[in-house]
Amino acid sequence: MTREQFRPADHPHDHFLLTTVVGSYPKPKWLHRARDLWNDDESKVDDEDFEEAKDDASRLITKEHERAGIDAVVDGEMRRNEMVEYFAHRIDGCECNGPVKVWGHNYFDKPSVVEEISYAEEWLVSEYEFTSTVTEQPVKVPITGPYTLANWSFNEVYNSETDLAYEFADLVNEEVEQLVEAGARYIQIDEPALATTPDDHAIVGECLERIVDGIPEDVRIGLHVCYGDYSRIYPEILEFPVHEFDVELCNGDYEQLDVFTEHEFTKDLALGVVDVHDKEVESVDQIKENIKKGLEVVPPEQLTVSPDCGLKLLPRDSAYQKMENLVTATREVEADLDAGEIEYGNPTVPADD
Repeated sequence: MTREQFRPADHPHDHFLLTTVVGSYPKPKWLHRARDLWNDDESKVDDEDFEEAKDDASRLITKEHERAGIDAVVDGEMRRNEMVEYFAHRIDGCECNGPVKVWGHNYFDKPSVVEEISYAEEWLVSEYEFTSTVTEQPVKVPITGPYTLANWSFNEVYNSETDLAYEFADLVNEEVEQLVEAGARYIQIDEPALATTPDDHAIVGECLERIVDGIPEDVRIGLHVCYGDYSRIYPEILEFPVHEFDVELCNGDYEQLDVFTEHEFTKDLALGVVDVHDKEVESVDQIKENIKKGLEVVPPEQLTVSPDCGLKLLPRDSAYQKMENLVTATREVEADLDAGEIEYGNPTVPADD
């Protein structure tokens, strides 16, 4: 099992539920100010100043995750401006020409693929190496997946979006190989587009096959899929070459939990137990009840505990308190499991007859 490498040496319980976060976290206000000044031609803030600001923010937020007690931490994606644009700027053949309205009053700089794409520079290796120097905790690396990169870009070159997704997958494989060489052992592929176009799960599966090609078996690969109709991709996603599926169920009050009990869940389940769309902080007792819902699907050795999605849209104090309560609840559930006070197990799957 790839999860045991993340168990702390001084873990107080026999049972171990891995705690982590999905990725993003609220940026300090001063980091937004530093970016504004860096973009201002009349400002004296230069590239070196802005890099120092991002280093400071990364160090601060990583320590915040560590202080909350998270087992596998992330730096909150302090260096990233947006989950597709960030990568497009580092891929030859992509260009960004201005913001596109996506919903409500939200915009993002949608990339255009104007030439055959190629791997131009590392994307996250420096980020991973820096984060690893400021924490003693294992560091997880979230990467936007190739299907989402293709789906959220204008395709002006390739015959189909599918062809473009496969090309992006080969580039993600290159980046993952470099991350592994740098020491990364926990990599999460983010595919929010799969929730909106679930009929393409076979394409995502092929992309993942390309991504993990040549990657050592001890490297934990997770797949995060945002809220959607999971019945349209489950149980087919169990064929994907990943160790862990991260799903967003708390925001929907676990109405889709039974989707995952109709067939044996043979992978690890990363269950969202706090709502990232509500600044109200869940109590420890409430989170414990949410964790127990995961135990209706998988046994403890297959359960990872996390927020529903990235925390970046929350006030920072709410985001931190949710993480801290998440960890406290998880450790209490572990103690209850050790004491035999919690029963768990997949409900009996109905027979075909």
